[in-house]
Amino acid sequence: MAVMTLPADAHVHSEWSWDSGSDPASPGRMARACERAVRIGLPAIVFTEHLDLETAWRVDEGDMGEHAGSLVDDAGYVRLPPFDLDGYLEAIERCRAAHPELRILTGLEFGQPHLWDEVAAPIVRAVDRVNGSLHMLPLPGGDRSEPVTLYRYSAADDVMWAYLEEIPRMVAGSDTFEVFTHIDYAVRAWPTAELGPFDPRRFEEGFRSAMRAIAASGRALEMNTRRLWSWIPQWWSEEGGRAVTFGSDAHVPEAIAANFPEAKAMLESFGFREGSRPEDFWTR
Repeated sequence: MAVMTLPADAHVHSEWSWDSGSDPASPGRMARACERAVRIGLPAIVFTEHLDLETAWRVDEGDMGEHAGSLVDDAGYVRLPPFDLDGYLEAIERCRAAHPELRILTGLEFGQPHLWDEVAAPIVRAVDRVNGSLHMLPLPGGDRSEPVTLYRYSAADDVMWAYLEEIPRMVAGSDTFEVFTHIDYAVRAWPTAELGPFDPRRFEEGFRSAMRAIAASGRALEMNTRRLWSWIPQWWSEEGGRAVTFGSDAHVPEAIAANFPEAKAMLESFGFREGSRPEDFWTR
């Protein structure tokens, strides 16, 4: 019986990401992630730690989860520590030495790169892979926040459309990222209890327009496997998308490569094929 080969997990977080719920001063999560990758037969892993350069953003109580509560000040603003690039790279080298059978790549998940390209340039140049993510949008009144908070202050449809309309601006305004990650990010916090399940068809043209902008720029779209939406690879291929990556968005070792066999089958059905190395983009 043939053994299924897995693509690289190109979106993994460790103790070097501020939202991982662990302390870089107490290492271990990156090492355990590598151990699990070897155990499940994953050929390559990319540790794409968060690079968020927002000086502060507004949240409501409970929005950050218990593990990140210490980052919220008394006024309700998130204040992040600077990213420790040197410490992160040293941890990568330790894992490479411990696991020569596993391809371990460096990376960043760069939030709102169109607003921070110039500031981030020295950090971005030091890694192998840069995923671009859109997490923040303006709140009424001028502050910025994530969808989980925004949905309390604006109509849900308005938040979703604002998110989708910002994607082409992000693509046009940044040259630093290679992959647009979790295009369904605003769907994660959709107020299902009040509005029912999210229906992508209501926002189809917004998603398609965003995908056209990403495709025209020559970038890849991440198939984020937290949720497997068949409409994402379908619309991506129909709007000219030529390349994809696989990303679990794992913040704990147990979530690495989650749903990858199913995602692989889904993408193959839309004509995407693996590259020569596990970390290469799948293309069609």
